[in-house]
Amino acid sequence: MTTEKPTNWRGVAVVGALMLGAFAFNTTENLPIGILKLISDDLGRSLSAIGLLVSGYGLTVAVISVPIAKVTRSVPRRLVLCALLAALFLASLVAATVPSYWALLAGRVVTAVAQALFWAVMGPVAVGLFPPRVRGRVIGALSVGGSLALVVGVPGGTWLGHHTSWQLPFLVVGALAIPSLIVIATALPTSHPEEGHAARGVAPDTRRFAVVLAVTALTVTGAFAAYTYISNFLVDEAGFAESTVSTLLLVLGVTGIVGVAVYGQLLDRFPRATLTLPVTTQTVALLGLYTAGTSQTVAVIMLMFLGASLGPVFMATQSRVMHVAPGRTETAAAANSAAYNSGVAAGALAGSLLLPLFGARGTFLVGGLLTAAALLLLLEEQFLSRGREARWTGLGGARKGGGMIVGL
Repeated sequence: MTTEKPTNWRGVAVVGALMLGAFAFNTTENLPIGILKLISDDLGRSLSAIGLLVSGYGLTVAVISVPIAKVTRSVPRRLVLCALLAALFLASLVAATVPSYWALLAGRVVTAVAQALFWAVMGPVAVGLFPPRVRGRVIGALSVGGSLALVVGVPGGTWLGHHTSWQLPFLVVGALAIPSLIVIATALPTSHPEEGHAARGVAPDTRRFAVVLAVTALTVTGAFAAYTYISNFLVDEAGFAESTVSTLLLVLGVTGIVGVAVYGQLLDRFPRATLTLPVTTQTVALLGLYTAGTSQTVAVIMLMFLGASLGPVFMATQSRVMHVAPGRTETAAAANSAAYNSGVAAGALAGSLLLPLFGARGTFLVGGLLTAAALLLLLEEQFLSRGREARWTGLGGARKGGGMIVGL
């Protein structure tokens, strides 16, 4: 089969459609958070049972990401993406129109499986449409689409649910899959997944790949151990009024989008720094909130640091795992997505266990220490890799300069 080379407008159109799809999936994942009580009252279920719609979603993504990426690795990506977006639309339709908790739960599971594969394949598909030199900027654009879900999608869905019904936000978000599906069906070239420069890692390295996955898991666990209870911290420790919490969280979300947009432009030129720097600022933010977060000025500054770190860390690790993937890039991206969602679940669990013992402030200490461990791991890997590169350079120079090394 011949592979059609996409024109620039097709690549831009597909990336735009994937951004919209990422926005829809991320919004759907977190949508119940703002309308838990509405769903609970309407379906006659406890808040904890409705909470499973969120935690069960993340757990499904964590468990299924790598297996489903491997099972579908030979299926043409245009077919895969169209099927996933169709699944998002149909599952949202069923969840919103069938008045049953079990129908809603089934729809969530289907959507979670679709999201797991969507996040695994969209990166390789998008970067494969452009020259390798702009790979980081393409990943950055996709990350902006996902980040907007928490700043625009979930608050907008919450507002719509409280002014109409909890079903309508699901219908609206599900409907966003349709234009994305149409663009991908018409603009994405037909090709086999193994074709093109994005199918495999640029510099395969199993050790570096494992380090990046560990960094993802540690940073996300640390972030969500604290972030899950950030509202409690802002009110009980920093002394903010409850009415201002939503504004502060909006500030966190906006700085996150700015961070993703800025780091995304730098990923190609500074791949190591664009991972190390946000991990560093996340460490500073979490430990800063623990040590001096009772000052409202410090709390706001550290909150902005935290917002400017969360999205860029995952974006940078996603770009990095595709660079050092020891095998297919979609499997590498799926593994990183699994590490992320496992970190969300582990962080929320750790926070729930720490809260009654140490209060909301203690969760920030633990979160900061976990992120600091990720930073040390990252710095150690970079130090060792530079040492290996220096040794190889020295050996090469010795071989050129004489014959003694060869004899050894």
